[in-house]
Amino acid sequence: MQIQCKLNLVKLAVLFVCAALLTSCRTKIEAPASAPAAISNPPAKTVQVPNGRDLSVAQRNEKVRMDCIQNRRIISGKIVKVLPDGLVVDSGYADLSRPPLNKSWLVPGTVTATRPANLVEASYPDAVCVGLVFLTDLPKSRGVKPKLYDYVSLEGFPVGQYTYTSVGDIQRTVRKFTTRLENATQWHFEQIEKQNAPSK
Repeated sequence: MQIQCKLNLVKLAVLFVCAALLTSCRTKIEAPASAPAAISNPPAKTVQVPNGRDLSVAQRNEKVRMDCIQNRRIISGKIVKVLPDGLVVDSGYADLSRPPLNKSWLVPGTVTATRPANLVEASYPDAVCVGLVFLTDLPKSRGVKPKLYDYVSLEGFPVGQYTYTSVGDIQRTVRKFTTRLENATQWHFEQIEKQNAPSK
């Protein structure tokens, strides 16, 4: 009888220890669930929108951004004028995309590049732009500056028009492109907001 009691006490002690261990393990396993989300997969940041009008502004801005992406072009051509705020480029030299020329956005004027005589600009994203354009927001280059008659090959986003003096007092107005999507988005958004602003 005494032995039976001791066995029961031992069993009870073992059960108690097992229960304590299980509780401890469960706490350790479940603890991260109450902690922030896993570092490798952080949750998307939500923007606090104070009212419905701000939400519609964000939606309009995203629509403008997508339109800019759809209308992007490859500016691939010869520099015909270097200006303080950008370059006038005679675009349409599609063969600048061939290796090894495609390793840099700026190509020396000494390379052989041709522009097809009857090239027509397509209307899909990243089509080669054709004709004179003004290109701004150029990438930073280490010690190399674009020179007259060098070539450039860059993705550009349309931002209206640009007027410059070509020869003597002759003014030319050409399409303007920026290499920065955020700048194009902001410019187009501001134009649309001006058009939609209530008249005073």
